Amino acid sequence: MWRSLLLFFLLLHANGLGLFAQSTKALKTEILIAGGGASGTAAALQAARMGRKVILVEHTTWLGGMLTAAGVSAIDGNHKMPSGIWGEFRTQLEQHYGGPEALATGWVSNTQYEPAVGNQILNRMLDSYPQLNRIHGYFPVVVLKSGNVVQGVVFENALGEKLEVQAKITIDATELGDVLALAGCEHYIGQDPRSLTGEELAPMERQAANIQDLTYVAILKDYGTGKAPLVGKPVGYDLTDFECTCKEVCPDPANARHACAALITYGKLPNNKYMINWPLKGNDSYLNVIEMTQQERQKALQKAKTTTLAYVWFLQNRAGFTHLGLYNEFGSTDSLPFIPYHREARRVKGLQFFTMNDLLDPYAPGGKAFYKIGVAVGNYPIDHHHEENPAVSNENNYYQIPPFTVPYACLIPERMDGLIVAEKSISVSHMVNGCTRLQPVVLGIGQAAGAAAALAVKKGIQARQVAVAGLQEVLLAADAYVFPLTDVLPQDPAFRAIQRACVRGWLKAEPKAVDWANEMFFYPDKPVQQQELQALLDVLRPGYSVVEKGILTSSMIAKTFRESGLKVKKLATKKESITRKELALWLDRSLEK
Repeated sequence: MWRSLLLFFLLLHANGLGLFAQSTKALKTEILIAGGGASGTAAALQAARMGRKVILVEHTTWLGGMLTAAGVSAIDGNHKMPSGIWGEFRTQLEQHYGGPEALATGWVSNTQYEPAVGNQILNRMLDSYPQLNRIHGYFPVVVLKSGNVVQGVVFENALGEKLEVQAKITIDATELGDVLALAGCEHYIGQDPRSLTGEELAPMERQAANIQDLTYVAILKDYGTGKAPLVGKPVGYDLTDFECTCKEVCPDPANARHACAALITYGKLPNNKYMINWPLKGNDSYLNVIEMTQQERQKALQKAKTTTLAYVWFLQNRAGFTHLGLYNEFGSTDSLPFIPYHREARRVKGLQFFTMNDLLDPYAPGGKAFYKIGVAVGNYPIDHHHEENPAVSNENNYYQIPPFTVPYACLIPERMDGLIVAEKSISVSHMVNGCTRLQPVVLGIGQAAGAAAALAVKKGIQARQVAVAGLQEVLLAADAYVFPLTDVLPQDPAFRAIQRACVRGWLKAEPKAVDWANEMFFYPDKPVQQQELQALLDVLRPGYSVVEKGILTSSMIAKTFRESGLKVKKLATKKESITRKELALWLDRSLEK
């Protein structure tokens, strides 16, 4: 008996120490989304709206990732392209703060907000869908597979408790592409070699260590002179690293780009708060934690946290901002965000690989015509942060590009089914990641991933079998862009017809590089001319030559269509000239979708 009691207490003690495996909670769903960041939240919302059962697993207590939990609450790009869920999110921000002007508080962005407000809005958007189950506090540790088909994920929390979720389709929306790696998908890390991408700016050899700098953002608040809580002076930190972060603290002001006041107002938020995400001798950190375990990451990221706290001390004590103090926007133990701003992750080897050469000229003869399979859009330039890594030349950190579409094939792993990849882990080159990593683009990628997963489940097929045209129709019905036009908004009655005309190559748009907000013009009210009709017939009736010249009348166009053998409905206008918008609507009504 004594031996039995002794054995019982030994077992009880061992289990209390975690020496025996914790029980695993098991769930089943149609769609599993690993990661509740920007992409994951958008994917969950879109899939739930399409009636699917969804489980969203996120390791922090917030939704939104870089939008909220990382504190990057100044939106980069897509100001004139309020696509889908990004547009909805911005509208709700405007309603909360009292209009668009209330969001234009700093000079880095047209849309700035408090991270906690963003989290509240995203949660409220998801609250309407009871079939959407949100689970917080878990990170992925094992992928469930049968052959080359992902069937779910096993997650673990900080206590070692396991959660197994089986699903028909899994979406990897983690910040660093953890699920695709656990699944054994081929992927890329760091700078790609020129032999792979064909990019002139790529290095000759792969540089896997050279990822973009990350940032632990700080949210400061104006407490008033002498009232701000001061950060303790960092021990053993070289504060000269921050010299020349702005002119007034630079030994040679010519070596600093901006005045110190501009540094602060750069990320000014509503309610006298300030986002500190400053790349110029500021709080960027070079850390490559991609292939570390969760525990190793947390330890390594302390360096980035220390950098940010040291920078706040420098701003208070050297730059003179004693009225600004660290504000605990997040309710965290250290007043910093739950996660850093990861600018780069693993990138899956997908069905297609999107490079700078594809991006620079979407209409290039003999090119891949990725615009035809676009499911998300962006207009931000290629923007790389490598200031803190001396191994990387900074001469190619900024590169102007035309607005672009993200091809659906870049979300699909080359050899793995049951899995869609989102967030910053899609199949793009290291260079292209510099423009696809921004908040509105990643929201769009997530929305497309959620729609594709819902279609795959509904039809009982794999994601690679989803028809892109059908997926584009679902996205257009949600007021999402599939082509990056900046002069035709979703409220325009011709929006969907024009989007279809562009992705099918019927009508071309004109890209223009405009610094940090590149544009793509359709010119909807411009009269149709001979060369545009010829380009259209080159697609629909190859080999047919348009004989009419200059600006064309509606009767000329109708006659050309008849003579080319193209059957179209009668044009519902008595006008002699016809605009590009009217032609798009005419074609949309007449030709099979």
